[in-house]
Amino acid sequence: MSAAGAGDHPVEPIRFYTEEELDAIEETDPDRAYRIARTQALAARGGVERNPEQHPLPEPQQVREALDDVRQILMQDGGDIELVAVEGREVRVRMKGACTGCPNAPLDLKNVVERVLFNAVPGIAKISNTF
Repeated sequence: MSAAGAGDHPVEPIRFYTEEELDAIEETDPDRAYRIARTQALAARGGVERNPEQHPLPEPQQVREALDDVRQILMQDGGDIELVAVEGREVRVRMKGACTGCPNAPLDLKNVVERVLFNAVPGIAKISNTF
């Protein structure tokens, strides 16, 4: 599944790493393989009961670390993501690369970015894509 440009981005969900791909990554970078596997598991697990006000305000560094894990998933299809701002409990990101203009970008934001960030940084109340 490759995406040469935004117009060529496939209209299907993001592909997650297979066990074989994770094993290959683990041979050279076990920490990265663990983070990717954990991120994929969190994204696959889906929604959990959330009450962000019961948690401390998100720290930009926490958000950056979680976005690094999200980035690994998005890069599978030529996409990328950048942290724009953390303002209170709101996180603004910019989806880049093949995600720019892709009809699946809103789904990727909801099904991958939100799930991973909400689980990794429970103090986040809202995530929005800034163009």
